[in-house]
Parts: sequence; C-alpha cells; structure tokens
Amino acid sequence: MKTGLFASLLAFDLFAIASVNTFSMTALAQENSSLKLVYPPTAHQTTAAQIFFIGTAPPESEVTINDSPVQRSPAGHFAPSFPLTLGENQFQIRTNDQTITLTITRIPAISAPPTTATFAPDSLEPKVDWRYPVGEVLCFSAIANPAAQVAVSVGPLTLPLTLVPNAAQLSSNSAVLTGQSTTQTQTGQFQGCTRFTQPGDYGQPIYKLTWQGSAIAEPAPGRLTITDEQTFEPVEVISPAGVARTGPSTQYSRLTPLPQGAQDIVTARVGGWLRLGYGGWIKASETRPLANNLYPRSTIAGVFSKSTPAGLQLEFPLTTPVPISIHQGDRRFTLSLHNTTAKTDTIRLDDNPLVKRLDWQQSTPNRLDYHFELKTSQQWGYQVSYEANRLVLLLREPPRIDANNPLLDRTILIDPGHGGEELGARGPDGTPEKAVNLGVSLLLAQELERRGATVVLSRDRDEFVSLGDRADLIARTEPDVAISIHYNALPDAGNAEETAGVGIFWYQPQAHSLAIQLHETLTTELGRPSYGVFWNNLALTRPYAAPSVLLELGFMINPQEFEWIMDPREQSQLAIAIADSLETWFRESQEP
Repeated sequence: MKTGLFASLLAFDLFAIASVNTFSMTALAQENSSLKLVYPPTAHQTTAAQIFFIGTAPPESEVTINDSPVQRSPAGHFAPSFPLTLGENQFQIRTNDQTITLTITRIPAISAPPTTATFAPDSLEPKVDWRYPVGEVLCFSAIANPAAQVAVSVGPLTLPLTLVPNAAQLSSNSAVLTGQSTTQTQTGQFQGCTRFTQPGDYGQPIYKLTWQGSAIAEPAPGRLTITDEQTFEPVEVISPAGVARTGPSTQYSRLTPLPQGAQDIVTARVGGWLRLGYGGWIKASETRPLANNLYPRSTIAGVFSKSTPAGLQLEFPLTTPVPISIHQGDRRFTLSLHNTTAKTDTIRLDDNPLVKRLDWQQSTPNRLDYHFELKTSQQWGYQVSYEANRLVLLLREPPRIDANNPLLDRTILIDPGHGGEELGARGPDGTPEKAVNLGVSLLLAQELERRGATVVLSRDRDEFVSLGDRADLIARTEPDVAISIHYNALPDAGNAEETAGVGIFWYQPQAHSLAIQLHETLTTELGRPSYGVFWNNLALTRPYAAPSVLLELGFMINPQEFEWIMDPREQSQLAIAIADSLETWFRESQEP
C-alpha cells in the first residue's frame, strides 16, 4: 500500500497516541506490580548452557536472582545471564516483598547413547521412506551403546556397522549470531554404506544389536526402494517459484527458485521430497507428475532481447522448460540452463545502459551458461518466468539519479516487521518490537517523502501481514530498494547485557553494497555499536526483484540499548540517518 505525507503523519499520530496509552498502562501496571519478568517463560526448556532474565523493576528497588544483586539500567531494566546445569534449575527473582519463582530445565543438545542393549530413539535410518536409483551409495546409521555390535539387514544384504569415533555434530546456524559456534561429539553413532545393484522393494531395514549376551532387532521407520535407472519419472513445477534446496528438508540451503513450468526427472525420493535430475531437492507438493516416460531435455537456438520501460527483457526459446540457476557477481550476471544443449548461432543485444556483452558457454554436456558482462557493479534486480516454452528474463536497468537530490522519484519499500498477533521481540518492560518497528518506519517514510521519494509500506497500522505477502509486495511493486525494519533479540546462549548494536542482513549480491552503506552510516553517524553485516537467507532478504535488506537496529533485550531504542529524539535521528545513507548509496551507485 502506498502512503502519502499526510497519511504518514496521520498514521504516526495514531501510533504516538497508542504508544502513550501503552506506556501509561505499563507504568500503572508496574505501580501495582513492581517486578516484571518478560523472559524466560514459566517451565522453559533449553539446550543452552546459560539463560538470561529480561525484566524491569522500579529503579530505586534492588533486584536479586537467587540472592545475587543484578545490574540494572537507569530506568530499572535488567538482563543478567545465569549458568544452567543439566536437568531442572530453580530461580527466585526478588524485589522488595515480591518474588517470582521459575524452573528452567536444561536438556542435552545431543542425546547420550543408551547404556543398555537398545537403540537411541529416532536414530535409525531411514526415518522416512527412501527411493533411490541402482548404483547410488546409501548410508545407514544408528545410535547405540558404543560397546555393542550393530548390523543392519536390508533385504538379502546384511551390512555390519562401524562405530564412528568422535562423530562431529555441527552447531545450528543461530550459533553465528552469538559467536559461540562449537562442534559437539555424538558418541555411540554407528554407520555403514553400500550400493544396491538390483532394483526392488527392500522394505524396512532391520537393525540388529548384540551386547553382553543380549540381542535385539528393530525395524527402521522408513522403507527402501531401489529403482531401475532406465525408468524416468518426469515432473513439472507447479508453484510460482518452486523452493529448491541442497537436501531433502528445510534444514538444507536454498538454491535458485525454479520457475513455474520447469520440468525434470525425479532421481530420488526421501519422504515428501524429490531430488531432480539437475541436483536440487524440492517438495513433491510443489510439483505434478507428467503423463509420459520422457527425459525432459532441451535445445536452444537464438536469443532475443528488447528494451522495455521496466528494463532489458531477454527471451530464451526452449524446446522444453528446464530447471535454471542464477549467479550474480561483480559486473556479471550468469543464467544457467540445466539439461540444455546449445544450437546458438545468433543473439540480438543492442546497446543498453546495463549490459556490455552477452557470452555463452556449454560448460558441461548438461548445462548451458549465459554470462552477462555488466557496465556497472551495481545490479537493480531481475524477474524470471516461463511463458509456455520461452524463458523470459527481465534485468532491471539503473534508474536515473539526480545527483543533487538522489531520492527524488525513487520508490522505496519499507517493511515494518511483525504486527498484529506477531509481537516480535519484547523489551524489558514488555514493549513489543512490532510497535517500535512501525513507529520508526513511519518516521522514515515521512523523512523519505520529504526528500522526494515515493514510499510503499507493507503495513501502516498494527496488523498481521504474512511473510509471503510482504515478499509478494516487493515482487509486484519492484521498488528501487526494499528495507525491512526490525529490532533484535538473542537465542538463550547469548549475552543480553553485553550484546548491542546495528546488524544488517542481505542475501542477493545486488543488496550487499546497500547493506554495507547502511551499516557504515548508522555505526559512524549515530555512533551505534556494530553487531555486524550478515549474509542470511531470510524471507525479506530473498526477494530478487530489487536490492532488499533487513535492518536489526538494536537489541530490545539489552537494558541500556532499549532506553536508546525508546527515546523519541533518537528515533527521529535514526530515521534521518537511514535517509542520509540511502541518499549516499543512490548517488554512489551511479559511479562506473
């Protein structure tokens, strides 16, 4: 939705009134209840070795946790961390005559192996049905008493499993956010790998364990089917942008989305996931089977291009729609067509503001790469889709920037994070992140419009907007840039008292320079601490129609920084600094 200056001011006035009411109610509540604990919740469970307590109390009163006084901000907020032992941990938070009692349970990050003749729960592979072609290496694993002997029977084959010494278990990606990445060791992990040379339904693998005279047999949850590699199972992507990944779950990294209509064969199935012939995995629900036994391969001859008001449009006529990959680098944009062979002799490409030259290369027998050499290092977004058998690629050309007023006529999408029932992080006094996101976004919208920009807001009131709807708005609007406004928190392993500052997140290479510019301005012009610049595959950094970044402007859970976050004068200065940074970035983006 677009907002004019009047609409921004009206929305901000309403937000200010609501904020005053919220803070008044909070103050009244604190008078009646002097101690407020926002986090952790009652009966909280965590794998972290420590836990922080986020809350507030009147500044003149003392707060203790298990009889230890805690450090507080001038307004009375606190966020100390305390160590946890495995199992239940009892805490008492006290001030004056008020006490809050909590039980925090620390559970192991990695389950210990059984000490009896049993398998660890949920450790037998496959956990879901597997379907792989003849000749592929498949590995079977289980967790059991390290002193046991373990084997697995798969159809007529019995495969002894070997104890893996010091089997490494990686930390989650969130460990990067706390700087505490560690590799843990899973003891008792057994593994064995083999190839199957005959197709067939091998059923559920049966795991067998012997130890000190005891013997058990237990089936794996999933079945194994080996297929004839000569039998093709073609499918077509039916989602507008099929989510392709490096492996068969959402824990694996994303690849270039597959345009609706792309076709490929299925080479493996793991539960509800399909591995396509070009290598990416996709949910079966995002595809439909094709009623033939053909291998979707394509050829391509000439490539067409034309300039449009939206940018440079290129058409790649294919005999069959195929999977694609896109890679952006400095002054280079590469489109890869999988399962495609070139018959290209002619490409039309007139002079235009973006592309210097288009080259192609048959990099492998199954992959054709088109390399666009660009005139500038800054890219402005792209769109890609299939129209029948034609792949249509639109490369957005650089906007014409007024050096004296870089924001004039620029379209900037601002996304105030969270909203409605989605609160986001909460400050020590219970203030939800969603409210601060909206307030700062409206101030920024007002400042940008004052400088001549057109502003699009994903929300201008307290309402829920899904991540998909926010991303769709960026795709439909095709702004010059998209900025998602957020404030930060930490996982339990973090240190809420000592972690502060501005963090900027980007994903598409075209957004990297924007992330760096915003981080540099906010940490120098405002003197804010640096949390860092992160490449991160987030819903609001993934859009490729425009440079898109997500700003974490401070930590709601840090007692000292929270007071800066809530200061109206600092919020106004923050909006001005972001606008200044955008002006600088647009101006410098025109440099060759």
